[in-house]
Amino acid sequence: MIRVLFAAGDSRWDDWKSPLRTAFAEAGLDCDLAQHHEPSQVDIIVYAPNVPLQDFRPYTNARAVLNIWAGVEGIVGNETLTQPLARMVDPGLTEGMVEYVCGHVLRHHLGIDTQITGQDGVWKPQVPPLARDRAVTILGLGELGGACATALVQLGFPVTGWSRSQKDIAGIRCLSGDDGLTKALKTAQILVCLLPLTPDTTDILGSAAFGHLPAGAVLINPGRGGLIVERDLMAALETGHIAHATLDTFRTEPLPQDHPFWSHPGVTVTPHIASETRPATAAPVIAENVRRAMADEPILHLVDREKGY
Repeated sequence: MIRVLFAAGDSRWDDWKSPLRTAFAEAGLDCDLAQHHEPSQVDIIVYAPNVPLQDFRPYTNARAVLNIWAGVEGIVGNETLTQPLARMVDPGLTEGMVEYVCGHVLRHHLGIDTQITGQDGVWKPQVPPLARDRAVTILGLGELGGACATALVQLGFPVTGWSRSQKDIAGIRCLSGDDGLTKALKTAQILVCLLPLTPDTTDILGSAAFGHLPAGAVLINPGRGGLIVERDLMAALETGHIAHATLDTFRTEPLPQDHPFWSHPGVTVTPHIASETRPATAAPVIAENVRRAMADEPILHLVDREKGY
């Protein structure tokens, strides 16, 4: 019997218990999935960082902590966590992010906001350029960023991608390093940020970075709120150097009602919905990692503690 502790929050239990039990059964795993187990008897912890469990020292026999989110910035620095930590990479999460990014890139590329709200009965035939003439840059070329970049290329956009470590993705101009970041920003008519939040990426988008963007660029951030210096973004919006920002993640969530992003005409707020971990598609990923952990095989999507993701 494999004792699996579901430590991802009471509010998620009803949505997750059935898909997990089904995935365990289909994988041939005899699992006792519960919200409460004696800590010393727990084999696997299914986890979300915003829960009461923050001290992992009692879980002396746990073979892995399996995060249900892609982001691990809320747990990776926990010094009591000595067990292997895996982040979530699953098809549903990737598909959702691709749909969000492509939808909003096309929205800004085609000028759909103006068509919906800004015509005022005046015939204004403003024809957008073809996708081939609208340069897109994606910061972050991990599972999500790479998938989004590939999808945008298939739509005809020339895509530049930047990551801290050099990547090689077919059809994408891949850059890395500080010089590469500057080059990537300078061509970004539409900038999409999908970087993980680490000490190296916190505040990476501030006045210096915004200054490298072409005048009138658009920013789309479904990554992490801490990547952006908010006052610098507001300043760039006020001057028009950034024409619009579509933001899905914020330093404080929910975004406070008095936050200036809500009322700024150059900002679109979406409530952290770019992509959600869906139990139906994520449960088989967790089941596979449970199988691997119990068989002493390499765990998928293992977090590099030094890199922070």
